[in-house]
Amino acid sequence: MRMSLAHRRWVWALRALLALALLGAGGAVARWGGAYLQRLVILFLINLMLVVSLNLFTGLTGVFSLGHVGFMALGAYTSAILTLPPALKAVNLPDLPAPLSNVTLPFLPALVAGGLVATAVAFLIGIPVLRLSGHFVAVATLGFLIIVRVVLINAEAFTRGTRTFTGVPPATTLGWAALWALLNLYVAMRVKGSALGLQIRAARDDPWGAQGVGVALGRVRLVAFLISAFFTGVAGGLWAHFLTAFSPNAFYFSKTFEIVVMMIVGGMGSISGSVLGTLLVMGSTELLRNLEPGISIGSITLGPLYGLSQIGLAILLMLLIAFRRQGLLGDREWGLEPIAERLGAWWEGRRAERVSLRVRKADP
Repeated sequence: MRMSLAHRRWVWALRALLALALLGAGGAVARWGGAYLQRLVILFLINLMLVVSLNLFTGLTGVFSLGHVGFMALGAYTSAILTLPPALKAVNLPDLPAPLSNVTLPFLPALVAGGLVATAVAFLIGIPVLRLSGHFVAVATLGFLIIVRVVLINAEAFTRGTRTFTGVPPATTLGWAALWALLNLYVAMRVKGSALGLQIRAARDDPWGAQGVGVALGRVRLVAFLISAFFTGVAGGLWAHFLTAFSPNAFYFSKTFEIVVMMIVGGMGSISGSVLGTLLVMGSTELLRNLEPGISIGSITLGPLYGLSQIGLAILLMLLIAFRRQGLLGDREWGLEPIAERLGAWWEGRRAERVSLRVRKADP
C-alpha cells in the first residue's frame, strides 16, 4: 500500500529525530564515556555490520552462508597492507611485491579497497556456489572459509603467515564505525524494501513460483551476496584498524559462530533483529566474561570460570532454538511507519478539531 505524502513526511521526520538521537548518543559516549565504554561501542558497531551483512544475504535469500568471516579476513588484511607505511613494510613484510611495498593509502580508500577485494572474491565464488541450494551452499561456503585460512597462513609475503600481523595504524574511531554502521543499516533496509528485495524474498519463499514470474534466482542471490561481502570486508578493515594486531586464527570458527548466533537470536531476515541480537549477545557475553576470573558470594568463592562466556553463548542458542526458533523478531522490522501513521492520524484529528472550532465560532 502506497504511503500518502503526509505519511511520508512523518516517516522522514521520525528518521531525522532518530538520526539526531543516535548522533547525540555517540557524541555523549565520545565526550564523557571512558575508554572501556568506547571500546565496547566500537566493537558493537563492527559486529553489527557483520551481522547485518550476513542477514542481508542469509536472512533474505534463505541460503545459509558459513564463509562470511572469510570476507572479513580479506578486508582486514587488504586495508592493513595498504595503510602500512613503506618503512614498516620493509621490516614486517620484506618479501611484499614492489607495487604494494611502495604504496600507502589513507584510511578511507584502504577500507573501500578491502570491501572491493571481498566483493571481487565473492563474485568469483558466488557464480558457481549460488547455483547450489539448501545445505550444499552452507558446506561450500564453509569450504571457502577454510581455503581463506589456509591461504592466509601460507601467503607469508602478504600476511606474515601464522605470526601476528602488527603495526596497523589505529585509525578506527567511534565516528568512523558509526558512519559505516549507519550506512550499512540504510543500504540493508533499502535493499529489503526495494523491488530487488521483494524478488529475493519471493525466491526464498517460493522458488518455483518466483521463477515462473521471471525472477532470476541466481542473479538476485548474487547481488545480495556481493553487497553483503562488500560491507563485511569494510567491517574487517575497521576491525583491523581498531585492534592493530591480529592473526589468521581470529577469522575462523569462533568468530563465525559468534556472528551466526547474533543473527539467529535477533531473527533471520530482520534488520532490526540484527541490532537487537547483536546488543543482547554482546551484552550477555561481556557480562559473563567479567565473571570468568571468579565469583564471590559471601563466604563462597567460585572460580576461575574460564570459557563461561562461550558456554553462555551456546546455552543461549540452544534455548532459542528450543523455544523460539524464528528468533526474537522473526523476519519482522521495528519500522517507523506504524508510529508515523498514528502521529499522522492524531495530527489530522487535531487539525479537524481546530477547523470545526473555527466554524462554530464563525456561525452566529
